[in-house]
Amino acid sequence: MPLIDSTGRPMTAAASQSSSADANLGASAPAGSSPHIKDTDIANFAADVLNASRDVPVIVDFWAPWCGPCKQLGPMLERLVEQAKGAVKLVKVNIDENPEIAQQLRVQSIPTVYAFKNGQPVDGFMGAVPEAQLRTFIQTLIGGDAGASAADDAMAAAAEALEAGDVGMAAQVYGAVLQEDPGNPKAVAGLAKCYLHSGDLERARTTLGLVRPDSANDEAIRAVEAELQLKESGAQAATDTAPLQAQLTANPADHQARYDLALALDANGDREGAMDQLLELFRRDRKWNDDAARKQLVTLFDAMGPTDPRTIAGRRRLSSLLFS
Repeated sequence: MPLIDSTGRPMTAAASQSSSADANLGASAPAGSSPHIKDTDIANFAADVLNASRDVPVIVDFWAPWCGPCKQLGPMLERLVEQAKGAVKLVKVNIDENPEIAQQLRVQSIPTVYAFKNGQPVDGFMGAVPEAQLRTFIQTLIGGDAGASAADDAMAAAAEALEAGDVGMAAQVYGAVLQEDPGNPKAVAGLAKCYLHSGDLERARTTLGLVRPDSANDEAIRAVEAELQLKESGAQAATDTAPLQAQLTANPADHQARYDLALALDANGDREGAMDQLLELFRRDRKWNDDAARKQLVTLFDAMGPTDPRTIAGRRRLSSLLFS
């Protein structure tokens, strides 16, 4: 049976004679460019894979220069292996040049990926899988996070710098992480937060667009999106809350004044005060203005995150009102 790629395309003689330029596209990390990634052939397969896997797990990527999905999977796989910093190795097998290896391992479609430990295949998959799935595959193989610890340490330091008011230093660190791991949701969220702190809402929104598609719903991204929404609505809110307080004193049933006061309080940094006003508005008329009070509360909860004590207390109070 002829080999096929994951789109169903058969390997033809013409495909096997693809140019060296195409081959370079398929193998973005040629042998020698990284200590963790190498090409192999039939003569060296046992040493590069079977013997090497007794020390660290070895991932074997079966590819061909004419295979479109291979060109999508290969760079992602190489980047994640590099991030693992030696906890796992990658060996690439060009099946055009090494059909014997593919035949011996019964590889019938590409890309195919096998993982070896202690000289034996232990896992594998076929096709160009999403990066999140690929990251999980590697994490499971090495029993930990695929090289993320260094990035996590860097982002923890960046978060501390941002908390201390050193926005420039934090932005530099988040940017460096994104150079190594483009689209990292935590780094994207951190960099966007830096722009929020500096008041550049437009660049914050643009930065959020850099996140990997499979991480668009990451908790950190949602939190910054919610914070951005609050900043944008707060920019339109009154900065002097006294007139709104006076309106409510004169007429506690003025729902618009109470809602505007909540926005103004949050814009002035009094988030707990804003939550109090929104909860009171919800208690008085939960359906006012198309459920505006509850929706704004949810935005506040998203911005603070699910573990923030204010979120926990606010959700508890909202739930008691919902079921009262």
